[in-house]
Amino acid sequence: MEEDFTAAERDALYKAIFSRRDVRGQFRPDPVPDEVLTRILLAAHHAPSVGFMQPWNFIVITDPQVKSRIHADFARANEEAEAMFDGERRSLYSRLKLEGIREAPVNLCITCDRERSGPVVLGRTHMPAMDLYSCVCAVQNLWLAARAEGLGVGWVSILHEEALREALGIPERIVPIAYLCLGHVTHFEATPELETKGWRKRLPLEELVFRDRWQGGG
Repeated sequence: MEEDFTAAERDALYKAIFSRRDVRGQFRPDPVPDEVLTRILLAAHHAPSVGFMQPWNFIVITDPQVKSRIHADFARANEEAEAMFDGERRSLYSRLKLEGIREAPVNLCITCDRERSGPVVLGRTHMPAMDLYSCVCAVQNLWLAARAEGLGVGWVSILHEEALREALGIPERIVPIAYLCLGHVTHFEATPELETKGWRKRLPLEELVFRDRWQGGG
């Protein structure tokens, strides 16, 4: 394996990073070919993990009944979430489309098996949440690989964990990390949708970078 990237390879990586979007309303019904899905999952499986424990599993969901059950829980959770905002913020929230569960041809649930390497894990001895963070790295790998394949991904986090466990038969000791919608899309937005809809803007990088020690407020 060559150590250095060519300029074109480097640019392609940055293109995937900067053009990645959280997709909700642009899914097409076209099926995702098995070989493409396998490549994307393989990219996720090659994420870094603490102690090389590889704590992830991938539940691939295509059954419309299972999707409908997950969507029904999303609808309940979304009503609860809307009520947590006030005034114009609540009104704006109610107009946002925050999932593509039934529209996306494939749904994925990425989980974390915190017992996979036994009770003592190299690198997790003093930061016990590192296995959870490792699974989030798998999510990011999958997301970028999907973008490179021309597929959109949407992360649905407005769900009740116990309802998700029941719908997917996830054992109590396994932690659900991410519920994702995956598929071909009509287009990718040039700017994140929450920014164009007025929810938040991207923060300037220079406000987030410190040198040698924390320099923000207390």
